[in-house]
Amino acid sequence: MESPAALRAEVLGRYATQLSWRERPAAERAPTGIAELDAVADGVPRGAITEIHGPASSGRTSLLLSILSEAAGRGEVCALVDADDSLDPAAAAAAGAELSRLLWVRCGGNAEHALKAVDMLINAGGFGLIVLDLGEVAPGIARRIPLAAWFRLRRALENTPAMLVVLEREQTVKSCASLVIEMRREAVAWSGAPGCSRLLRGLRLEAAPREAAARPKPAGWERRAEFEARAIG
Repeated sequence: MESPAALRAEVLGRYATQLSWRERPAAERAPTGIAELDAVADGVPRGAITEIHGPASSGRTSLLLSILSEAAGRGEVCALVDADDSLDPAAAAAAGAELSRLLWVRCGGNAEHALKAVDMLINAGGFGLIVLDLGEVAPGIARRIPLAAWFRLRRALENTPAMLVVLEREQTVKSCASLVIEMRREAVAWSGAPGCSRLLRGLRLEAAPREAAARPKPAGWERRAEFEARAIG
């Protein structure tokens, strides 16, 4: 009687000539509208989750509005699922976002409702960009979102042209994100005399993109981009 190992080898040998392997094509990407960041991150991948995280005033909202503006400029319909009703429509319009192409879903602080809304929007189709804004949700609440929920959203996005961008204070999507961008505030520029009333002129921000891959990157591997932006969030 043949051993299991020998039987497996015989089966593989019999069907090996009938098998063909095909590389999965690279995901199409869309620009963020920030040249310094696009140079190192190659834009936002379609059919995948992009996670942007960082503390308040780290530039995360400025980056988000730039991505929204770029998508609207391409004629794409966008949806913003706002977990804590934090969007300022006037700031979005000033940043170039076309509000007539934006569906604003307000969730009144309920993160669970926000996740359900994102799931429904992905499965409905027709949206080029879907944003889940958890930036004002307490990190403890965001951490309670199970990994299975992110996995389900990732599977729903596969083989679609839609992009899902998740905005938050701390990283929670983890391995389900194809691209993670960590935002940091490097320097603040003020106008006016010290000791008197001063106006915020701008920020120097740093974005550190880290891309998921089948093979692990060396320890500490990351790419960085520095750029100037107004302090919006």
